Amino acid sequence: MTAPTKPPHPTPADTDTTSGPALGEHLHAPVIDWFSENARDLPWRRPEAGAWGVMVSEFMLQQTPVNRVLPVYEQWLARWPRPADLAAEAPGEAVRAWGRLGYPRRALRLHGAAVAITERHGGDVPADHAQLLALPGIGEYTAAAVASFAYGQRHPVLDTNVRRVIARAITGVQYPPNATTAAERKLARALLPQDESTAARWAAASMELGALVCTAKSEACHRCPIAAQCAWRLAGKPEHEGPPRRGQTYAGTDRQVRGRLLAVLREAHGPVPQSALDRVWHEPVQRARALDGLVADGLVEPLAGGLYRLPLT
Repeated sequence: MTAPTKPPHPTPADTDTTSGPALGEHLHAPVIDWFSENARDLPWRRPEAGAWGVMVSEFMLQQTPVNRVLPVYEQWLARWPRPADLAAEAPGEAVRAWGRLGYPRRALRLHGAAVAITERHGGDVPADHAQLLALPGIGEYTAAAVASFAYGQRHPVLDTNVRRVIARAITGVQYPPNATTAAERKLARALLPQDESTAARWAAASMELGALVCTAKSEACHRCPIAAQCAWRLAGKPEHEGPPRRGQTYAGTDRQVRGRLLAVLREAHGPVPQSALDRVWHEPVQRARALDGLVADGLVEPLAGGLYRLPLT
């Protein structure tokens, strides 16, 4: 009788992640070695960045490319080198300094986290994952990223780039689901090296691989250190068969209107009249909806007499 064949790589169900070799043991060394040779020299990766620098970068890098983040990040850290420095300022100043990074609610959330760090943790970003997760504006991804990148801990760090690398290399599909699933989190945990420092290095290395080589639109398999083991490549790179991938549009959307309204308020040194805001967008219904949304999100504070300003509290 022919012995049953075993899949070339173990599945999460085959692997006990609490002991023995990790699921991705055959991937760890080549990806980490590649990272050692090819990692970009980014300021938040330098030792002097500290946990606060890592946290600031993680807030800014969500849905925003590195080249846009770099100048704002450096200005931010020069002005607010510690959480307490940011916490002492009005939240509107965080929105002003955010500039044109987009999704400005991230600025308010980062300010709120800085206040909580100052009040609860003596101004030091906590190392404990649960304490990070308890901070306002911090979700599972950011808590894991700070714990891993700043403190060298063993956590699955699942951003879009990592999810794409795992989907292709392990699952054999072109793209991960639109939203992170429980199955992805389980698989990412199974892929972690057992050693803490190696796991932290793997988290950074797999993220960089997705950002530079295993990209969404033009994967460079000839430069990939794990191309020979990639399930998607070995399957002939089958086309994506899941739900259509969400595209992001900007022109003509409420996001664009909100950005123009905020630009006026950021550049002003005091309250701005309604008439100044009316000039930034021709369509009054959409303009009013965008302004109402900014007020509801706490990004704009309405005053008596039809005036508006960035929030002071």
